[in-house]
Amino acid sequence: MKFVYIGLLLSLLLPPCMAQPSKPQAPTVTYRNPVIAGDFADPSVIRVGTTYYAVGTSSEWGPAYPIYTSTDLVNWSYVGPVFASLPEWTMGSYWAPELFHRNGIFYVYYTARRKSDKRSYIGVATTRDLRKGFTDHGLLLEWTSEAIDAFIIEDQGKLYITWKAYGLDKGKAIELLGAELSPDGLKVTGKAFTLLTAEPNNWEAGGAEGQAIFKRGRYFYMTYSGNACCGANCNYQVGLARAEKLQGPWEKFAGNPVLVGDDTWKCPGHGTVVSTPDNRYFYLHHAYNGVDFTQTGRQGVLSELVWNNQTGWPVFRYGTATPAQAESPAKTVQKNKRDVTVDFANQTTDVPWVWDVSQPKPAFAVESGALQLQNTGSQPAGSFLGLVIKNGTYLLSATVDPKPDVLQSVSLYGDAKNALGLGVREGTLELWQVKDGVRQVLKSQPLPATSAPVTLQLKSRFGQFYDFYWILGGDKPKPFTSSPVDGAFLPRWDRAPRVGLSVSGEQQGSGSVRSVDLRYE
Repeated sequence: MKFVYIGLLLSLLLPPCMAQPSKPQAPTVTYRNPVIAGDFADPSVIRVGTTYYAVGTSSEWGPAYPIYTSTDLVNWSYVGPVFASLPEWTMGSYWAPELFHRNGIFYVYYTARRKSDKRSYIGVATTRDLRKGFTDHGLLLEWTSEAIDAFIIEDQGKLYITWKAYGLDKGKAIELLGAELSPDGLKVTGKAFTLLTAEPNNWEAGGAEGQAIFKRGRYFYMTYSGNACCGANCNYQVGLARAEKLQGPWEKFAGNPVLVGDDTWKCPGHGTVVSTPDNRYFYLHHAYNGVDFTQTGRQGVLSELVWNNQTGWPVFRYGTATPAQAESPAKTVQKNKRDVTVDFANQTTDVPWVWDVSQPKPAFAVESGALQLQNTGSQPAGSFLGLVIKNGTYLLSATVDPKPDVLQSVSLYGDAKNALGLGVREGTLELWQVKDGVRQVLKSQPLPATSAPVTLQLKSRFGQFYDFYWILGGDKPKPFTSSPVDGAFLPRWDRAPRVGLSVSGEQQGSGSVRSVDLRYE
């Protein structure tokens, strides 16, 4: 009783802040970057009501421009491509698509290489339903040797397009230009004006690009990127500028660059800013993972902007580096669903296959409980059907029915002239590579005579070192190589390899794949 009395007395004598324990605060809900894993460069993001939509570069992969949707900016689901069939005027370099929404219509302003002269220019397409794809309206803007990185903004009821110019014009400084569009957004009607000019003697030495503009208060604010975007020697960074009028003059922030690379996320840049319903600002942009680097590509990462009330400039909340972990915008838990498991006898969802746009689109169909992938025989790497690599450490398994006329493989594919895989044909297992267009068999061995399916496995370490295995019946996996195969020759500048299935051989025919399983560590 004495202890109870003393406790009661203390509670009466002590100040309220000491007398009663404070309520425990709820733990902060966080997310980890990337929020859109895998090769998803130059992301554009918009909010329509409470739903976000993002689209990114697909480079030399089809279908062109993957679209994702989210309600919280950290959990994204794949919607489909902008174009299931490539626009007729284009041939590749499917870069920097920019989403815009107005009066119930979704627009995408995209960069692509023109067939007639192999120069990159800007096209436009529209839809009222993102899930049904876009209708292309063709070429919108050509400008000297190249016009890329469109961004659209509405000002006082008028639409404007901005873009990067003079990137390929020798002796001329790179500029960010703008011009008025027609009310329907499908034609350039105004005279071009300059927003910014890149300064070659500072962090913008590689130029200025990837601009995104938004308005707050009396200012238009711009994020833009400079230096080398891509590859092992990249040094991409982000700067800020602002102006009271869209046409300028634009003032560059004295503290540029404001976002730079570190060991966790390298070469950040080229994104867009979106505001949340509670008026927070987030920059969805790309960066290379410090471990997997170019082997996995430029991934979709999220950085929050906050405001310095003294200067009126925004700053990145977590400093000048892309955060590895940060507070979740909507206080929702991030769910990393990256694995892909498909049994073609019971397939219920579409598989997000990709392919090389420089080659004929692979012919494939699910029939009789198996994926039938046809061999065209046109390239040494064969017909390839792939998946975007979300993390450099993973295991891909595919169970196939061996056939005498085609080699069916699990493979890594950089382009038509650079690939690596383990394949099976009736009676033989074969490890092969295509390097600079030359096909070489690295190892082959007989396969026991059987009609049973064979499971082929490709195990990746950091997206560069690969082990291969094979399984017959209910046996344990058998290693096909005594040491990992180095696939460092596969990445190509602005694109990362894909992992998947290939069918090759001198004879026409098709493979028969019963199941595919891609699992990440």
